[in-house]
Amino acid sequence: MARTTPTRAEDTTAPAALYWGKVMHARWRPVQHRFTYRVMNLLIDLDRLKEAERQSWLFGINRAAPFSFHEQDHGDGNNAGLSQYVRRIAAERDIDLTGGRVLLLCYPRVLGYVFNPLSIYFCHDAAGNLALLIYEVRNTFGEMHSYVLPVQEAEPGCAIRQSQMKEFYVSPFMEMETHYRFSVSPPQQDVKVRIVQSSEQGAMFAAAFCGRRRALTSHSLLAALFALPFLTIKVIAAIHWEAMRLWLKGVPYVPRLKQREI
Repeated sequence: MARTTPTRAEDTTAPAALYWGKVMHARWRPVQHRFTYRVMNLLIDLDRLKEAERQSWLFGINRAAPFSFHEQDHGDGNNAGLSQYVRRIAAERDIDLTGGRVLLLCYPRVLGYVFNPLSIYFCHDAAGNLALLIYEVRNTFGEMHSYVLPVQEAEPGCAIRQSQMKEFYVSPFMEMETHYRFSVSPPQQDVKVRIVQSSEQGAMFAAAFCGRRRALTSHSLLAALFALPFLTIKVIAAIHWEAMRLWLKGVPYVPRLKQREI
């Protein structure tokens, strides 16, 4: 497996950082529909949570703060041991993450609230190679599913491309019998994530996030509080607003069936 290209020290050593950018959704079938929103993601090293908390008095770990990260918002819902949870998943697939970094890209809680439609774990082995990506997907029914995809090849400077059949109900306006193609440029100075969803008739939907790294400091968090004061509320509000727009455009409703154990 090829080594990923290292970046400047300030881009790799901080236990937590912010990525400001835009999320885009585009649908081509059965109707055309597109939107873009400005957002801010958190990248956090799951083995250095105490260090991350010391980066700013505005940022808390597993406690109330203007901006916070709670382990119970991810994985199996426990309030501790998220790093161990990820390593256990990797070990079940014969991937050893001992001595490697586990980074999570997600939305932080803002004023106590968060909803993460998609969180991505970047899992490295002891040599620093990206060995595993976990795409943690949540829907508005309180359910979660993880797509656990080993990284077969990581060429320096190139996006990682993976594919997966859809297994989890997310949108009432998207059929289940579809296929995902992931294209991910791991977090460096920028991070890029693109997901294309296809059916037998071809590509029908794409979602993307492109963000630029900023240090997590009290100054940057205060700026975020003024620029994006309702960041996480906007995420869930946008989901329902865009769903209503799709309904008004006449997109067929796909009923939700009881999720099987996954």
